[in-house]
Amino acid sequence: MDTRMEIERSSLAANWWAIALRGVAGILFGVLTFVVPGLTLAALVLLFGSYAIVDGVLNIVAALRRRRAGEPPWWALLLEGVVSVAAGVVTFAWPGLTTVVLLYVIAGWAIITGAFEMAAAVRLRQRVEGEGWLVFSGILSIALGVLLMAAPATGALALVLWIGAYAIVFGALLVVLAFRLRRWQAEERATMARAA
Repeated sequence: MDTRMEIERSSLAANWWAIALRGVAGILFGVLTFVVPGLTLAALVLLFGSYAIVDGVLNIVAALRRRRAGEPPWWALLLEGVVSVAAGVVTFAWPGLTTVVLLYVIAGWAIITGAFEMAAAVRLRQRVEGEGWLVFSGILSIALGVLLMAAPATGALALVLWIGAYAIVFGALLVVLAFRLRRWQAEERATMARAA
C-alpha cells in the first residue's frame, strides 16, 4: 500500500469517534421517533433539523481535518456536511412547512447525502476495510429518499416511522464502521510498537 493511501486510512481511523458520534446521533433520533410516534409536525421539524445540523457539522469537521492532512477525498465529505446543515437550516427557517414540503426536503437530503456517501466509499475502496458499510448506508439513504418521494401523501405518523427506522439502521451502520476503524487503528499501533 503506498504512503498516501496509508495516511488516508490512518486519518480516517484517527477520526473514528466522529463517525461513531454521527451513528449514535442517528440511533437516538430514530429511537425518539418510535418512543413518541405521535410527534407533531413541529416536533418532527425540530428533531430532523437538529439531527441534520449535527450530522452536517460533524462531516464538515472531518472534511477540514482531512484537508489539513492533505488528503484528496475531503471535498465529498465537506459537500455532504454542507447539504446536511442546509437541510437543517431550511427546516428551522420555515417551521410551518406542510408535511409534503418537509417530506421533499428530507427526501432530497437523503438522496444527496447518500450519493456523497457512495462517492466517498468508492474513493476509499481498497484503502479501508469496511467501506462496504458506507456504500450500504449510502444506498439506504437514497432508497429512503426515493421511497419518500414516491409516496408523498403518506401520513405524518408513517413519515415519522420511516425516518425513524432509517435513522436507526443508518446510525448502526456508522457505529459498526467506526469501531472497525478503531480496531484497525489499534492493530496498526500494536504492529508499530512491536516493530520499535
